[in-house]
Amino acid sequence: MIESEIEISRDLVRDLLREQHPDLAELPIREVAGGWGNQMWRLGDELVVRMQRMDRLPDLQLKERRWLPVLASRLPLPIPTPVRSGVPSERFPKVWTVMTWVEGTPLDHGSITRGDHAADTLAAFLKALHAEAPADAPDASDFGAHPRECTDGFEHFLQAVDLGGFAEDDIRAVWDDAVMAPGWEGPRVWVHGDLHPANVVVADGTLAGIVDFGALFAGDPAWDLAAAWVLLPAGGASRFFDSYVQADDAAVRRARGLAAMKSLFLMLMGQNGDRGLPGGKPNWGPAGRSALHRVLKGL
Repeated sequence: MIESEIEISRDLVRDLLREQHPDLAELPIREVAGGWGNQMWRLGDELVVRMQRMDRLPDLQLKERRWLPVLASRLPLPIPTPVRSGVPSERFPKVWTVMTWVEGTPLDHGSITRGDHAADTLAAFLKALHAEAPADAPDASDFGAHPRECTDGFEHFLQAVDLGGFAEDDIRAVWDDAVMAPGWEGPRVWVHGDLHPANVVVADGTLAGIVDFGALFAGDPAWDLAAAWVLLPAGGASRFFDSYVQADDAAVRRARGLAAMKSLFLMLMGQNGDRGLPGGKPNWGPAGRSALHRVLKGL
């Protein structure tokens, strides 16, 4: 059964719960908008069922099951933690997980109005996350490489995106500087790896939680430091690095280049959404353009 043949419905979710976790099966179930690799279904007020959809392998959910309980207790913001495991079956031949629900609005549907508070909150979260990881922590994959190893992806995004007023030379200058920056020489630290507006939630104008740890790895924290430009409003990056303090010049240079690439990715997803292409996210385009403006202006 391929992805396009799997129709995930409320009835399917309830049937799977009745088969594998019957004590949860009568809780109210409602779909959560969005999602790509996984589809989410609220389960009562405090839980969510994470259904593997476009992800072809179970590895990402299995990684979250293994490591999120280890990390959650020492992080200063809520993150989803697994409470029950669903196994593949004849009805649904993929993995699924019941997790805690992180309350708030995804940033791609919300906004940050308390910029200083959000910058300090993000810095505190990442300082706590970026602790040395154990030897068996997952290695970096396509997320986590030095920018010089990501040039093909950067070029693809740059050529595919309608820059609409941004100068290609300015973007290349930021990227080239990141490529020339020395690599990470510190210990392998925990890295979220995929911090963008759909993977954080906000409440009361500031950050309220971090979600989707499918890219979690141990390695270079610059992949998370890019969030200073991608997530925070103008002026937030400077405040963030003042609060985070442990980033050297090379890490900031790598992070800024990665932020440029992530911004182009968001713009491309928004562009695809405007054209009605599969996987497109129309509201990601403005977020990407705002982020790229901050990257180029050093805000």
